[in-house]
Amino acid sequence: MTIIQGIVLGIIEGLTEFLPISSTAHLIIADKLLMVPASEFLKTFEISIQLGAILAVVIIYFKRVINNFNIVWKLLAAFIPTAIIGLILYKLVKDVLMENLLIISIALILGGAIIIIFENWYIKKTKPEITEDSDLNTISYRQAITLGIVQSLAIVPGVSRAGATIVGGLSLGITRKKIVEFSFLLAIPTMLAATVLDIYKNPTTFNGDQLIIWLFGFSASFVTAIIGVKFLIKYIQKNNFKIFGWYRIILGLLIIAFLYFK
Repeated sequence: MTIIQGIVLGIIEGLTEFLPISSTAHLIIADKLLMVPASEFLKTFEISIQLGAILAVVIIYFKRVINNFNIVWKLLAAFIPTAIIGLILYKLVKDVLMENLLIISIALILGGAIIIIFENWYIKKTKPEITEDSDLNTISYRQAITLGIVQSLAIVPGVSRAGATIVGGLSLGITRKKIVEFSFLLAIPTMLAATVLDIYKNPTTFNGDQLIIWLFGFSASFVTAIIGVKFLIKYIQKNNFKIFGWYRIILGLLIIAFLYFK
């Protein structure tokens, strides 16, 4: 892997991690397009540069969380079911699902269709949100645990952790801004645990060149994650998520076309 490839992958990770379009799917697709050689370093690189996105969320929301520790307990309640399911299915995902473009494309298409159908139902069944409700304290522990279970669906590449959490939260009656911000914060323990688990399961030592590439990828992920977080918060104030649903469907169809007509 070159530094340029590392930077591009970092940019993709940062921009897509918090959008309901699956950062994992985009990284796998980018690997193919950039012709990045498959290696243990690549696998560890793509998981560990999530730390850049995590750091972006920590910096943006640090004061808000540190002044209200009740949020932390609810995030932990949501994280526990995700962690249990992730540990059970880790080997299946790593060895079977991660490299299967057909599964990824199907997950993208189905996820996109669910977002569009859900949004059509949600718009008809709910009243417009007059005020921006961002008080995360009103999320109950029961809702938090449910969101953790729903988030675990994203263990299948292409599903999207953010997408599953957001749709799950809206279906529970949580407002858009509130569930999006909860999704941001829930990414911290989830992605941190995924990184630690992968490094533990696949211990590796970066050489000098690989460490430099990782630092560039990490930095790119951090900067673009800040942009992605701020974009989504602004976007949801006047828009729904249907455009992401259509994007997922188109991308999934393009992958299938590539697989069967190349």
